Amino acid sequence: MAVRLLVVVLAFAVGCAMPARAQMGPPGPPAVGVITAERKPITETNEFVGRIQATDRVDIVARVTAFLQERLFTEGVEVQKGDLLYRLERPPFEADLQAKLATVAQMQALLRNATITLNRAQTLLNTPAGQRSQVDDALAQQASYAAQLQGAQAQARSSQINLDYTEIHAPIAGKIGRTTVTTGNVVGPTTGVLTTIVSQDPMYVLFPIAVRTGLDLRNRYADKGGFAAVKIRVRLPDGVTYPLDGQLDYVDPTVAQGTDTIMLRGRVPNPLRPGAKQGEPGNRQLVDGMFVTVLLEGVEPVLALAIPRSAVLSDQQGNFVYVVDKDNKAQQRRIQLGQSTPDTAVVMAGLQPGEQVITDGIQRVRPGVVVNPGPAAAAPKAPPSGSPASSPARN
Repeated sequence: MAVRLLVVVLAFAVGCAMPARAQMGPPGPPAVGVITAERKPITETNEFVGRIQATDRVDIVARVTAFLQERLFTEGVEVQKGDLLYRLERPPFEADLQAKLATVAQMQALLRNATITLNRAQTLLNTPAGQRSQVDDALAQQASYAAQLQGAQAQARSSQINLDYTEIHAPIAGKIGRTTVTTGNVVGPTTGVLTTIVSQDPMYVLFPIAVRTGLDLRNRYADKGGFAAVKIRVRLPDGVTYPLDGQLDYVDPTVAQGTDTIMLRGRVPNPLRPGAKQGEPGNRQLVDGMFVTVLLEGVEPVLALAIPRSAVLSDQQGNFVYVVDKDNKAQQRRIQLGQSTPDTAVVMAGLQPGEQVITDGIQRVRPGVVVNPGPAAAAPKAPPSGSPASSPARN
């Protein structure tokens, strides 16, 4: 009896629900957001992998052999040109210099005496007591002492130079590395590099480009000032774009045969960080040897067909977008992209200005499906620097 009652109740409930369901019509076309494809001023950009390099790099080597008496710098900080870095023991070189100066004084005394003897012999030459041979001997003796004096003075200068080498100064301004030899060790020309100094501002950025790409860029900018007018920007390893621009200053005259590439070099400013102090570690953003992404930007913007990057999809055949035709049907368009950015896609072929491109609700669209187009939602704020762009198709 209870079972019959339950069946009756369920049948009644289903019967009551059927009219309400029947009143709901079939679902309408999916709503999508569209934008109008149009030409916009776009700055052409080419990306390459590059490396930061100091404009000057000096390996510090001892010029004389002596004990390392003192190190006078802090490793990893910036030094100025002329700063004293190392002091070697000086007494042996000071003693050698004093000995050489004594020899100079001795030769000067002998030369003065020889000059007096020559003058006396020349005076006596006009008297019966004078002899020509005495004058010749005195003249030769004077010349000999003069030559010996020059040799002694040269040796004294050499000793002075060696004494000066016991104090090792910074030949350039820049950041100094760690020392390879500690106080108390004997250093000399054969010891090797004591430390290295790399300049800090400006920096070079070197990057290879394919020969074909180089020819395309040269032809593109030939009537706009050539490579010299191209602006260089740098994207750091954390994805942040460096705020200061650089300029291309060198193109290698030869092609690397193994890779068929040409090396280009730009010069980029590398000032102190805001609030950073001179000499403290990590006070600049660009570091010698750092891998970066080099952005070559065109001289001036050009008009190009541009759409949001979020509208671009891709499959095994390439890139495509969905457009809405006059019958409100979604149609697929195969497109060819030019130099694009994470936010904007430059379309070189496959799309015409004025076409309605679907940007929102793409996941509900299939070719030939009727859609309900409307204005696209406002573009989301750009992600924080260094975070990946939320684009369904990154090419």
